[in-house]
Order: sequence, then structure tokens, then C-alpha cells
Amino acid sequence: MKSIIILALLSVSVVSCGQDAPKVKHKKSMNSAGKNLESIKVVNKVDPICNMETAGFTKDTAEFKNKVYGFCSTYCKDEFLKDPEKYVQK
Repeated sequence: MKSIIILALLSVSVVSCGQDAPKVKHKKSMNSAGKNLESIKVVNKVDPICNMETAGFTKDTAEFKNKVYGFCSTYCKDEFLKDPEKYVQK
């Protein structure tokens, strides 16, 4: 009986933790322009979509409210542009 209760508690814990993780599926190639955009200053060090650190290897950018945001891929940039307010408030 104790094992059933423990199993149930673990299941609830795993499900609730999984809901906080971003649901992003990157394409095989995450390059957008094929080269790094090292010279561009962005306001974020972490991709707001997938939470990957982008410092040092920003592949794509988008401007929103006069600020430039860096992304690890075109996919993440496109997701950001669908609803930028949602990601800027994080």
C-alpha cells in the first residue's frame, strides 16, 4: 500500500515539474544565417523561448520596442514574434 502512495506522489511531482519546461522542438539545423552574429548587442543572454544561453553564439535577432533580442535559431525567433509581450515579461 505504501508503494502505491509513493508512486502516486512521484507521478504528480513529475507531471507538475514537466509543465514548467518550455515545449520547443528545434529543427536539425539551428543556424539561420550560417554564421555567428557576434558584433550585435542584444538585451538577453538566454533565449526567451527555449532558455538556452545565447551569449557567444546568437544565430538570429529580432527587434521589439526598440530592443534587440538574440535567439539560438530562426525557429525560436519566429515563436517570439508570434507573441513578444508574453516572453518579454518573463
